Amino acid sequence: MDASHLIYMANQIARNLAAQGEEAAIAATAQHIRDFWDPRMKATIYAHDRSGLDPIARSAIARLAAG
Repeated sequence: MDASHLIYMANQIARNLAAQGEEAAIAATAQHIRDFWDPRMKATIYAHDRSGLDPIARSAIARLAAG
């Protein structure tokens, strides 16, 4: 799984949900990734450098990675 493509995808999800407001967008982004990404995708993005993530996507990934 290519981490740069996963970062691109996570940023797209976050941007599409940003109009909901920051906290709602973080929760919705995390929920989308939890529901629709397979375990390999999640493991790859959790282990990768998160500096390329937009703030909403970064917060959603951090929330998911923390459990």
